[in-house]
Amino acid sequence: MSNARAIIAKLRQRQTPNREELNWFAQGLADGTVTDAQSGAFAMAVCLNGLGDVGRVALTMAMRDSGRVLEWDLPGPVLDKHSTGGVGDCVSLVLAPALAACGAYVPMISGRGLGHTGGTLDKLDAIPGVSTQLSERRLRDTIAKAGCAIVGASADIAPADKRLYAVRDVTATVESLDLITASILSKKLAAGLDGLVLDVKTGSGAFMKDMDEARGLAEALVKTANAAGCKTTALVTDMSQPLAPALGNALEVAEVMRVLTGRAAGPLVEIAAALGGVLLANGGLAKDVQAGADAIAAVIKDGRAAERFGAMVAAMGGPVQFVENWPRFLPEATVIREVSAQSTAFITAIDGEALGLAVVDLGGGRAVESDQINPAVGLSDVVRLGSKVAKGQPLAVIHAARPADADRAEAALRRAISTGPLAPATPDLIADRIG
Repeated sequence: MSNARAIIAKLRQRQTPNREELNWFAQGLADGTVTDAQSGAFAMAVCLNGLGDVGRVALTMAMRDSGRVLEWDLPGPVLDKHSTGGVGDCVSLVLAPALAACGAYVPMISGRGLGHTGGTLDKLDAIPGVSTQLSERRLRDTIAKAGCAIVGASADIAPADKRLYAVRDVTATVESLDLITASILSKKLAAGLDGLVLDVKTGSGAFMKDMDEARGLAEALVKTANAAGCKTTALVTDMSQPLAPALGNALEVAEVMRVLTGRAAGPLVEIAAALGGVLLANGGLAKDVQAGADAIAAVIKDGRAAERFGAMVAAMGGPVQFVENWPRFLPEATVIREVSAQSTAFITAIDGEALGLAVVDLGGGRAVESDQINPAVGLSDVVRLGSKVAKGQPLAVIHAARPADADRAEAALRRAISTGPLAPATPDLIADRIG
C-alpha cells in the first residue's frame, strides 16, 4: 500500500518511485488524500533530485489518468499544438482553424496569461460572447461544427496537475524540467490526441531564454510524449522579439483577423505553416512536412481557415458575422499614442519580456491570477528587429485606458527597444527541430 511519506522519502534518497506509487500520488493530489505539505515536499524533492526519463513518463501518465481522458470517433486525426509562451504569440488562433480546414480535428486545451506572456483564452475572451469554458457536450458539438475549439481545461481534466501547479507556484519549484513536462503533457494527452507539435520558444520574450535550456525542454517533452503513445515533434523557435507586431488581447485578435482575411502575413503565417506542416505529415494528411506547410499556407491565404475560425467563434457563443465585421466587435482603448524614434537608427535589440510586462502594467495581463484584464489595451505596430527607422517614425503605438498609463508604457517601451548605427544579425525564426 503506497503512502505519501514513503514516496517522498524515496525521492529524497534519490530513488525513483515506481509507476504504481506515482499513480497513487497523482490520485491523492486529485482527491485530496495528499496534503498541501506533502504536495510541496514532493515538488521540491522532484525539483532537487529529478525523476529520470522513466519516472517522468510515469508521472505524466499518472497525472493524465487522474481525471477524464477524452476519446474521439471522428473521420480524421485529432491533432494539437502547445507553445511554451512568448509575447505577441497568437499562433494558436491561426493554426487551429487552418488545421481544421485541412481535415484535422483540434480540441485545443489552452491557458491564461500569467507573468509577461499572454494567454490564448484571454485573447478569445476579447471577442464578445465567446465562452472558453465549455461542457464536454458543447466541446464535442463545436468540434463537429467547426473542426476546432480552443478551450480551458475542465475540472475533470488532469486534476492532479491543477493541484500540483498551484503548489509549485508558491514553493519555487516551477522551473523543474520533470514537473514542467508532466504539467504540459498531462493536459494535452488527456485530450485524446493522435498527434502533437510543440513550439518551444527561446529568446528575450520567452521563459527559456537560453537555447540549450530550450532544447533540453523540447527533448524532454518529445521523449515523454512519444513514450506515452502520442506522436510528437518539437520546433525550437525564436522569441527575441514579439512574433506578431501586436501585444494585448483584442489587438492580437485583430492581427489574427488581418492574417486570416489576407491583409497581413509574416512570421505568424510562417510559424503556423511550419508547425501545421509537421502535424499534417505526422497525422497522415500530407505526404511530407513541406506539403503540409504548403497546405496550411494555402487555407490561410484562400480564406478557408477564416471560415473555420468564424464557425468556432459562433459555436462558442460569439458573433455569427465576426469574420466579416470583426473591427466593430473588438474593444478599443480610450488613449492611443504613437511613440516615435528619437533618431535615425537600426533596431538592434528588443526586450520582449519588458514589453510583455508593460502590457501587464497597462492592464492587459495578470500580475497575480485574480487580476482582471482590460482586453483593449496593449501595443500595436511594434517595429521589427533589424529594421531601420528614421527620426520621427513610429516604434510602436500604445493603447491605454489613461494618459498616465500611456506615460509609463512609453518609458518602458523606450527602455525595451535598443537602437544603433549598424543592422544586427537576426536569428532564424525556426532554430531546431526535435523528433
